[in-house]
Amino acid sequence: MESFYRTIKRELIQDSKYDNPEQAQNEIFKYIELYYNTKRIHSALGYLSPTQFEELNS
Repeated sequence: MESFYRTIKRELIQDSKYDNPEQAQNEIFKYIELYYNTKRIHSALGYLSPTQFEELNS
């Protein structure tokens, strides 16, 4: 989890300005569901995205 938090802070939150908590929550949700889990590769998963890894191992 610490690695994930570091990544999301570095790639999404670091220089962002949000008008309200709902906007921040929406952007974080989109980052996780539309990018982090579907496109971003992970070395611990053999350089596959979590979605690809699940498809190959289900």
